[in-house]
This record gives sequence, C-alpha cells and structure tokens, in this order.
Amino acid sequence: MPRLRHLGLPVSLLTLAVSPLANAEDNTNELQAVTVSATRSNSEVGKTPQKITVISKQEIEQQLRMTSDQSQVLSNLIPSYTPSRQKLTNAGETFRGRAPLFLIDGIPQSNPLRDGSRDGYTIDLSMVERIEVIHGASAEHGLGATGGIINFVTRRPESGTVNQHIGVQATAPTNDIKSDSLSYKVDYRVDGMAGNLDYLLGVSYVDRGMFYDADGDYIGVDGTQGDIMDSQSGDVFVKLGYWLTDEQNIQLSVNRFELEGNHDYVAVDGDWANGIPTTSAKGMPEGDAPMNEVTTAGLTYTHSNLGGNHFTAQLYSQTFKGRYGGGAFATFQDPVYGPNLYDQSQNESDKIGGKLTLSRNGMLDNRLKLTTGLDIMQDETTQILAQTGREWVPETQFRNIAPFLQAEVSPTEQLILQAGVRYEYAELNVDDFTTLASYGSEQVKGGNPDFDETLFNYGVVFQATENTQLFANYSEGFGMPDVGRVLRGINVPDQNVEDFLDLQPILTDNTEIGVRLNGERSHLQISHFSSDSDLGQRLENNGGVFEVKRERTEIQGIEAEAGWQFNASHALNATYAHTSGKYDDDEDGNVDTRLDGNNIAPDSFQLRWIAQWTSKLDSQLQGTHYFNKDFEGDINDFTAYQLVDLSLGYDLPKGELTAGVENLFNEDYFTYYAQAATTRDDRNFKGRGRTFTLGYSLDF
Repeated sequence: MPRLRHLGLPVSLLTLAVSPLANAEDNTNELQAVTVSATRSNSEVGKTPQKITVISKQEIEQQLRMTSDQSQVLSNLIPSYTPSRQKLTNAGETFRGRAPLFLIDGIPQSNPLRDGSRDGYTIDLSMVERIEVIHGASAEHGLGATGGIINFVTRRPESGTVNQHIGVQATAPTNDIKSDSLSYKVDYRVDGMAGNLDYLLGVSYVDRGMFYDADGDYIGVDGTQGDIMDSQSGDVFVKLGYWLTDEQNIQLSVNRFELEGNHDYVAVDGDWANGIPTTSAKGMPEGDAPMNEVTTAGLTYTHSNLGGNHFTAQLYSQTFKGRYGGGAFATFQDPVYGPNLYDQSQNESDKIGGKLTLSRNGMLDNRLKLTTGLDIMQDETTQILAQTGREWVPETQFRNIAPFLQAEVSPTEQLILQAGVRYEYAELNVDDFTTLASYGSEQVKGGNPDFDETLFNYGVVFQATENTQLFANYSEGFGMPDVGRVLRGINVPDQNVEDFLDLQPILTDNTEIGVRLNGERSHLQISHFSSDSDLGQRLENNGGVFEVKRERTEIQGIEAEAGWQFNASHALNATYAHTSGKYDDDEDGNVDTRLDGNNIAPDSFQLRWIAQWTSKLDSQLQGTHYFNKDFEGDINDFTAYQLVDLSLGYDLPKGELTAGVENLFNEDYFTYYAQAATTRDDRNFKGRGRTFTLGYSLDF
C-alpha cells in the first residue's frame, strides 16, 4: 500500500475557501497537503505571494450538472475570466485582461504562433480531476503565461481495486422542447491497480442540439469561428503508471479530443445597431464543418528522493488541427480561381517539448527550498485555406529554451520570501513566402529572428496574526504575439521577417498585493493587481476583421472572495472582480484610450449557496451579476445582466441522480461579446435561455 501515498503526485486537495462544505472529520485531512503542480515547486495554497485557486473535482461536477459549456464553467469559477461566448472559440475571453496559458497536466495547449482561440476546448472536463489556476503572469512557465495559467489536471486511479463509473445526461430548453434542441452525454471510466501498474481509461461522447434564447428562438450559429451547439464531440483518455520503486514512477498519458459541427444550420443575420439578434435556420452551409482535433501525450518520470531531491522529467507532444467556417470573403479572393471564391481556413500545429524540474527542500534548518529546471519546446504551425490548398500563414517554426531557478526562504515562522529568475531564448524560422492575392501577392523575405529575455519574479508572504496573512509579488511575463496573424496581413512590398517590429515578444510587468483572513467559519481574500506592457497586443475590430495592434497597454483590477460556513450543512461564498485597462492609441507614450470588450471583462459579483440538506440530498444555487460597462468608439456600452443557476444531487440506493437548471429565471440578454466586442450583424448573438439537465451516474 505505500505506493498509494504517491499516486498522482502531487495531490492537490480541496481547501476551505474552495469548498466550505466538508465533513468535520474530513476537513483536517483535506487541509494538510494542498499543493499545486502548476507552480513547478509544488507550492502550497495559502503560502504563495500570488493568488492561486484550486477548483476541485466536486466543484467541476457541480457545474457540469448545469452546463456542458467549458468556458461557462471557467467564467463561473474564475472571477476575472470573461463571460463565456457560448461558442467553440474563446477569442475575446481573457483572464485579468490577457490571454491565459491553458495546460493539460503541464502540457501547453495554447499555440504561440497562430492563436486560433480554440485552446479552451482540447479535453472533456469529465477527464479532469481538478483545475489549478495561477492568477497573473508566471515566470515558472514562461511562454504564454502573461495573463495567468489554467492547468487541467487529469484524473488518476483512486485505489488499488477496480473502479468503474458510468454517467448519462440529457439537456433541453424549458420553454419549447423540440427534437433538435435535445443534447445528450455519456461517459465511462475504469481505473485500478495491478501489482506495480496503475491504469485509467476514460471515454465520453456528447451530442449537442440547437440552443434557444429566452424567447424560444434559435440562437445564431457561428459558422466561421465554430460553435458547440449542433455538434458532436468525443474524448478518449488513457493513463498508465508503473512504480519502479516506492519512490520512482513512470507515467504515460494520452488524450484524444474531437469536436465537429453537424453543419445543419446557417446563420440569419441580425441588426447589431438596432438590437435585432442573429438567429439560425435549417440549411446546408458550404464547405466542411468547423472542428477541433487535438491529441495530447505526455511521458513523465518522477523520483521523489533522488539524492534528497524531488525530480521530474516530462516529454510531451501535441498535435492540433482546427478548421474554421468559410465564405466568399474579400480576403480569400484570387482572380486565378474566378469570382465569388468560397474558401475556409484551417490551423495546423505540431508541438513537442520537454520539462525538467529538480526541487530540494529542508535546507538551512528547513528554511530554504530551491527549485531549478529547464523547458524546451518546438512548435511548427501553418494556416491553410482548405478548399484551395493555399497557404494563408506560411509554415513557421518556433523554438524556445528556458532554464529557471526559484528559491523560497523562511527566515522566521511568520515570513516567507520567494524569488526567481528565468532566461527565455526564442527563435523563429520563416521561409520566403508570398501573401494572398488580396494583400497584393507581396513577396516577403523570410528569416530567423531570435529573441532573448531574462525574467525576474519575487514575492513575500507575512503571517501578521494567526488569522491574517499579507502577500505581495512582482512577476514578469513572456509571450509571443499572434505571429501568424501579423505575417499573413503584410500588404506592403519589401518586408523582411528579420526586421519586422510586430514580431517582438510581449513582455509584461505584473504586480499584486493582497490580504487573506481565515477564521474558524469564514474566510476573506482581496487583492489588487496590475499588468503593464510597453509593447502589448490588442485586437482591433476593423470592419469585422480583427487586426493585431502592438501598443503600450496598462491593465489593473481588484479580486475579492469571501466565504461563510453557517454550520456543517450550509455555506455561502461570494466573489467580486473588477478589471480596467487602457492603451496608447496615438503612440505618444501615454495610455489614453480604454480597452474594449475583446480585451477586458465586465465587473462581476457572484453569490453561491451550497447546502447539504440530508445525507442524500445536496444543492447549489449561484447567481452572477455582470455590471454595466462603458466603452469608447463605435462599440456600444455594455448593458448589465444577471444569471442564476441551480443544481441538485440525490443519492439513490445505487448511483446518483442529478438535476441542473441554467439561467433559472430565463434572463433575456445579448452576450457580453455581442454587446462589447463586435459590431457585426452575423454575430449579434443572444445568450442561452433557461435549460434543464437531468443526469444519472453510477460508481461501482
């Protein structure tokens, strides 16, 4: 049995702040070892100089009772995450005003060269044990982590016996149930141990129907960026672990995720200026259906006592293919192919990499912990026009190598100091290429531009009293702009990739200061953060086409969360988030114009009531209010709306029956993206009306 202590290293358990409803006898055990693998040094929650949230399996399952929209789950549980677009794309969904780095077991899902904004849909949440969220930039992961990190940690075998799980769900709107409005999901898992081998196999299948707004009308299908409604998705996940000794483990995990639209509906344009929503009608769209195909694989070796050190080595790969809807867009036209040319784009990315981490604790009379490591990654990306085989973005290779060193010092029992340094070296390799005819068929000279930066971070945690903790940190973030979008849009002659300023990395300076208060039955955490970049990236809507703008940007905000456990059966949690930002519109060195809804989330307040009515019946009632927000220019000001969701669970003699209601009061609203991030008539989408989900699961 000693191997079970190391199963799924490191085990990140539920904190009181995350789930205040825990049995008293279980609570002590849960609070003993709350570690976060995404920090590389396996830092403990509540002892870090920056805000970290651990979303537990129970919380994920409670949300999945009500919605199958993964970005909706994230926006419900991460205060500074933008409200879900309720589409396949997560373009315009930001975290603290910047793009987050998505990981699966530490493996990057985000594509650094051509951001297709599909990295939030690369795994089914049924395969996820917990979600680790690092708020703000992290130099420990470097590339892409300018807004924060969202790490999906996959499930692990739960015991030495054979365990099986099967779950089924059905979802429908409540105002008018039709055959095309029904959605279904089924998932199955088996796990266990056999000698030194532990294993897990999981599969899921989802068939989604059409979505309806509060008036019972079809919501418009996004035929270009892709949609989750009227689609099918499947996920196959395999994890195999072998214990060489009680201290050494090698683990292989592979996840294959596919989502593809059924391609049975076309959008009916609304009228953005007059508040008429985009809807859908039965039809046969041209081309092929939008889809995601992603395979993520990782091979990890862990030695918990290598000469007194904790050592981890990981090799990984990811293949990504994302197809988008098309049209006879002006960008796609070429006289060689005749008039009114229909085409559609497809992103393809192949990523391989490795991570080495060595950590030693207990030095200097248990006052010093050191963590060092090396990250290596190569990404090859291209964007093609699938119907004609043309290259829109030339094949581009990106190589990145980054060693780092992180130290944690505790000079006294009340004080924790952290500091770290990370060196980033990145190189692009772009061959000579010719832009599309619509850009003038410009000949662009390729090259091998390289970049190197040294990133620093430091922070402090001070235990002022038994129940009061102060924390502060400074961290520098490193990311690449949307290289593919920049390259494909070159429309002037004699450009040289080597000298192109817009390919320079995005460097962010991030600060955060806050306080944590923990009582016997209550807790409060509040922090203020800022994120500044001299050469940031902003998406600007020019006639419906988003272009990359490299400008000075400054973002700041406040996050607060509080919880109160009335008794062993009832608890209340509340969160508040405020984010604002400006950019340098006239390039005079001063930020002077407010960022729009493509970059900044609305202020929000959420209240969640969790109740355990009996040993068999539990419930969760959550309400979120998104506040009005003013913008500049042609974008409308955002009009507030509020959503209330309810979930119920009841333990049967065999299995559990669950029910969930999303948008309980059938709020009629336009999505945040439709209001604040676009002016297009074909994307003036309403949000989903009230829906009901009924589920049953059995563990045996």
